[in-house]
Amino acid sequence: MTLTPRRLLTALFASLAIGVSPAFADGLADITERGVLKVAVPQDFPPFGSVGPDMKPRGLDIDAAQLLADKLAVKLELTPVNSTNRIPFLTTGKVDLVISSLGKNPEREAVIDFSAAYAPFYLGVFGPDDAAITSLDDLDGKTISVTRGSIEDIELSKVAPKGATLKRFEDNNSTIAAYLSNQVDLIASGNVVMVAIAERNPKRVPVMKLKLKDSPVYVGVNKNETALLDKVNAIIAAGKADGSLNAVSEKWLKQPLPADL
Repeated sequence: MTLTPRRLLTALFASLAIGVSPAFADGLADITERGVLKVAVPQDFPPFGSVGPDMKPRGLDIDAAQLLADKLAVKLELTPVNSTNRIPFLTTGKVDLVISSLGKNPEREAVIDFSAAYAPFYLGVFGPDDAAITSLDDLDGKTISVTRGSIEDIELSKVAPKGATLKRFEDNNSTIAAYLSNQVDLIASGNVVMVAIAERNPKRVPVMKLKLKDSPVYVGVNKNETALLDKVNAIIAAGKADGSLNAVSEKWLKQPLPADL
């Protein structure tokens, strides 16, 4: 059957009607030609992203985005997002990448691709630098503050030895206050909370002793953008090797990058 112009148009509209979306162009080539890298970043999740006193975005994710832009030799254009709209902004082409404390799960992997991890995000048991805690057995006889019903409460309750005392508080501030005032030996929380503690009391900065749950963060990239994904991964690998990503982690998380990241 010969496809007349009318039949060609009919076929095109039919394909659109059943949801066939156009393929993205070469994202890396587009960024290079444009001279601008467009990145979705968090605006209300310190220390990954927030608005500073100068009303400019700041945080670990903003520095990571700047590192990528610098290595690509292009300007950086930031788009503030929240946890709900960050992936749609990527899939609809509003941004080239998502760098927004983005964790990986099967549902998200069905929609977008993920780079190598560039920063840690985890739950753990933390304590003073000189606390001799190297295994779960070492928690025996220790008192640990934890927020009641939190993920860390659930995870720690599964594995804590019988001799450990979990002192549960109703909110994060009370959990933190108990640690800072020496009411407890250790604290179970997330590494982001540890930053807040370090800022409030530099003399009792908690150091990670045991990891309870690991969920590092990744750069989100559109599907089928192999060249862009490979380039992002190469920059992340170089950033780990030369210490630049470790410097970002030290600055915002007050902790070095984990060796196994």
